[in-house]
Amino acid sequence: MRTILSAAALAALAVGLGSCATMSEEQCLAGDWVGQGFSDGTAGYAMSRLGEHAEACVKHGVVPDDAAYRAGWNDGVLRYCTIDNGFRVGAQGGSYAGVCPAGVERDFVIAYEDGRVVHLAEQAVAEARSRIDSNAYRLEELDDKIDAKQRELRAEGLTDAERDVIRNRIRELRREREDTEREWRRAQRELDDAEERARDVRWRMESRYR
Repeated sequence: MRTILSAAALAALAVGLGSCATMSEEQCLAGDWVGQGFSDGTAGYAMSRLGEHAEACVKHGVVPDDAAYRAGWNDGVLRYCTIDNGFRVGAQGGSYAGVCPAGVERDFVIAYEDGRVVHLAEQAVAEARSRIDSNAYRLEELDDKIDAKQRELRAEGLTDAERDVIRNRIRELRREREDTEREWRRAQRELDDAEERARDVRWRMESRYR
């Protein structure tokens, strides 16, 4: 249900209006607050989301129907607060806003925390792979720099002092390369460990939620 605001109410609500609207003009004017509440509840948003919608709709002269929104939200939350969905949200790295009713929250949170275990295990794998890639890229850079300095060292007409400077730089680059290669090998071992842990976690959770 739409309610047209007075000019004074519009001015008051416009203060602090967010730059990122949660609802479009069409959605605001359609006034399907039951449907919007259900959609938000199903997505796990807290009731405070209604305040953000009010800010989005104020410039279109519309205020939410609180009762209709709450009715839809209550139904949506019950769909959100299932065991399987709790695991899915946790496994995808999503956050939980504490929206589940007392009667179902315990089971939801247990499943959510199990999903978080999976997410963290897979995140550790991704981070180890990222470190491997970063170190491999740095090794290539250092090899190119060493090659360039070695070519520079073979140039004619250099003084002994200039050659000493180049040799010192080559030694520095080689030391950095040794350090980087050690980091690369450490990341490889970390990846092996992380992948093993992730496989174990997935195996343990598979029978519960798959």
